Amino acid sequence: PSITLKSIGHQWYWSYEYSDFLNLEFDSYMIPTNELELNGFRLLDVDNRVVLPMNNQIRILVTATDVLHS
Repeated sequence: PSITLKSIGHQWYWSYEYSDFLNLEFDSYMIPTNELELNGFRLLDVDNRVVLPMNNQIRILVTATDVLHS
């Protein structure tokens, strides 16, 4: 794989780690309904989105710290 993304599920948000790039890490929280833009996706839009390259092999590791996510 050309890139590895580690996704860590928490009870109310997700954490992501791009371990191939100097341990770049960030959290991603849902945008509250009252802050959504017009035609936003309720319960799906987040403040920090994951960006991945196209036409590359990507390894995604999924785990959870406190609850099981699917």
